[in-house]
Amino acid sequence: MSGDLRELYQQLVFDHYKRPRNQHVLGQATHHAEGHNPLCGDEVTVWIDVADGIVRDVAFEGGGCAIATASASLMTEAIKGRPVADVERIFEAFHRMVTGKDGGTHAGLGKLEVLAGVREFPLRVKCATLAWHTLHAALERDSKPVITE
Repeated sequence: MSGDLRELYQQLVFDHYKRPRNQHVLGQATHHAEGHNPLCGDEVTVWIDVADGIVRDVAFEGGGCAIATASASLMTEAIKGRPVADVERIFEAFHRMVTGKDGGTHAGLGKLEVLAGVREFPLRVKCATLAWHTLHAALERDSKPVITE
């Protein structure tokens, strides 16, 4: 990755950390789940409002490092208004990207691609995926807290 592109990606991550999108309690949620990353101290609750198989709204609350917060913010933007089936595909593609199991071909993830670099830092992968695993648990209506260890 070129230095200019890396800097642009870092700026986008920092922007989503400093001004997270959709960070609030979602009162009309149909699904929710909680997650925790004990290694970093990140905590997140994800709320989703699903109707007719579409994610009508999504929000998160919690505290954590820049990667965890930016990832949750970017996630909410990426899935709002999407069919649940698409959300699951995006979850899988994102997970393959940050774990390096996509062969470097993560086209189609849009702004989420800014988090591809976390694959170089295995401990940071847990930060980047916490909100996503929590989202998945919410969609599955799994009431156990998500723990990334």
